[in-house]
Amino acid sequence: MVLFLAAIAVLLLSSFGAFVSHKSPRLATGLGVTGAVLGCSLGIAAAIRGLLVHSPESISLAWTIPYGSFSLQLDALSSLFLILIFTISGLGSIYGAEYFAPHAKTRPLGSTWAFYNILIASMALVVTARNGVLFLMVWEIMALSSFFLVIFDRERDRVRHAGLIYLVATHLGTAFLLTFFIIAGSHAQSLDFDRFESVLGTLPPASSGLLFVLALIGFGSKAGFMPFHVWLPEAHPVAPSHVSALMSGVMIKTGIYGLIRTLTFLGEPSPWWGLSLVTIGIISTIGGILFAVPQHDLKRLLAYSSVENIGIIGLGLGLALIGAAHGSSIIFALGLAGAIFHVINHSVYKSLLFLGAGAILHTTGTLQLDRMGGLIKRSPYLALAFFIGVLAICGLPPLNGMASEFLIYMGSLNGGMPLKAISPIPFIGIIIALSFAGGLAMIAFTSAFGTVFLGTPRTETTANAHAPGWLLQGPIAFLAFLTIALGFLSPWVFKGILSLLRRVSFSSIPSQDFANAAAAAERTAMEPLLHLTGGGIALFVFLAILVWARRKLLSGRSATETVTWDCGFMHPNERMQYTSSSFQQPTREFFHMFLRSKRSRPVIVSHFPMASEFSTETRDVFLEHGYQRFFSWIERSVSVFRTFQHGRMQIYVLYVLVTLIFLLVWLLGLPT
Repeated sequence: MVLFLAAIAVLLLSSFGAFVSHKSPRLATGLGVTGAVLGCSLGIAAAIRGLLVHSPESISLAWTIPYGSFSLQLDALSSLFLILIFTISGLGSIYGAEYFAPHAKTRPLGSTWAFYNILIASMALVVTARNGVLFLMVWEIMALSSFFLVIFDRERDRVRHAGLIYLVATHLGTAFLLTFFIIAGSHAQSLDFDRFESVLGTLPPASSGLLFVLALIGFGSKAGFMPFHVWLPEAHPVAPSHVSALMSGVMIKTGIYGLIRTLTFLGEPSPWWGLSLVTIGIISTIGGILFAVPQHDLKRLLAYSSVENIGIIGLGLGLALIGAAHGSSIIFALGLAGAIFHVINHSVYKSLLFLGAGAILHTTGTLQLDRMGGLIKRSPYLALAFFIGVLAICGLPPLNGMASEFLIYMGSLNGGMPLKAISPIPFIGIIIALSFAGGLAMIAFTSAFGTVFLGTPRTETTANAHAPGWLLQGPIAFLAFLTIALGFLSPWVFKGILSLLRRVSFSSIPSQDFANAAAAAERTAMEPLLHLTGGGIALFVFLAILVWARRKLLSGRSATETVTWDCGFMHPNERMQYTSSSFQQPTREFFHMFLRSKRSRPVIVSHFPMASEFSTETRDVFLEHGYQRFFSWIERSVSVFRTFQHGRMQIYVLYVLVTLIFLLVWLLGLPT
């Protein structure tokens, strides 16, 4: 625990140092990056120690705040999430040193680095807090620090609008969490988590069900489950890219952590808990990737893909709850292990892709897919790393995205067969959702990678693009290596996750039963996972040999250029290749009922028309037809009170005086 507290102290001190040195962007960046790297290194060491030591480390100090205590604990579950938080944050800080360099002359960077390090510290405290008051405080600090990072380019209207949506969405979720802790605290007569574990597990189904719903909405809004996801596609595209990587890679996982932690002390789940989570997971998985397909902005596409992957994690958690509700510990073990494995995998490859998108923006000045092309010739290493991330996010072997989804498949296929009392519909729904999402992910990311890196440049800016510096490419390369390593070692990572889960106490399943279930889950999934991983590695090696042989055979030959097959024209140009819009058009048209894409067609009014454009825009139907209409209704409902706002101080003083007179008369009229 000393190492962890030292990491938090270093992060907060460097945050203060960066803030007070805001007049010197170089000094502020140096303090921010050094503090982040050092703090994250100490944090990783503390988290590894937490995984290796079987007894949790804790600290609890008295606090004058009612019901509050500075209570922290470093157990196996917290340690796993801390490794993800500190690893992605440390890499993001190194990346940010070069990413922010062009802004050093136009704006102070001290506050930005201060909020970045505060965000790291707050996320770390969220996953170690063991008191409700402390948890809500650091949860709110996490929300506010990330908000100030999202609005880094606050001069733009779009950025301010996205920041407002994020702020409103995160506080709506916090309102549900506040209600959750108030009700849980009233039952436990305390807000300490150890009291929750001993009391909440004995609540009647109606009370525990209410707490589950509050936790699902509160934590689900941060995680990005549909329909609570509306802030993700707004905030991620406008935030600095390493901040987007941090938010998508690890910050939204604090919502998953909160949901898992809640399940450890809520007792035996009702059957509808798992069914509701599976339903939300199916909607998020299919809906997230469906809305990713027609996007023209690369980071917006990645944001919707995060919704899809959070849905996959939700499928695993829902599967686990179904198993717990019906007494099948093996389904519980496979579902929970698959969900946590996907948390790890998504943190790595989604951070890789967001950092890659930032490097593309840094070198081309745009994230519009239809304005790029041919970058593989200007930045081959970036293209290779991004391609590895694309393969992983599409769930292709032998990379890590395949392994976690495979465990959820195994839980749905093999685990559900002996349960005669359960309808097969949720298991079939999980399998269909995963399969459907995999196909759509192939379409979305084939379009993204092809239009960005292949073909010829579509604009002059892209044609003059340069390779990003090594401070940008270094973290990307490291994450690409982790993506490959997690895929190649997936059977042993799965085994390690099961070992970790044996040390987490779930009130719904006795420890011995879960230990037996983990062993059975390992026997069920280990051999197929070994075969799948081995086959993928063999294919990987075979392709590597083919590439090596091709380069060897062509190494002594000179390259020549000639025209393509003319086909009626001699000078092909960038307008004769597929754009992202044209590649996506069949899918967009097929799912038009759900996507509601708006088309802007050219109007031809003469025999010799001038230059014209055709464009499409796919907005979030939940935001446009749900949340915006709801808030517009609220605005109209409360607009009647505007008649009392005259902007004159004398009128406001009169309101106060009238109110005081009314209260005085009312009090005098009360019986003594």
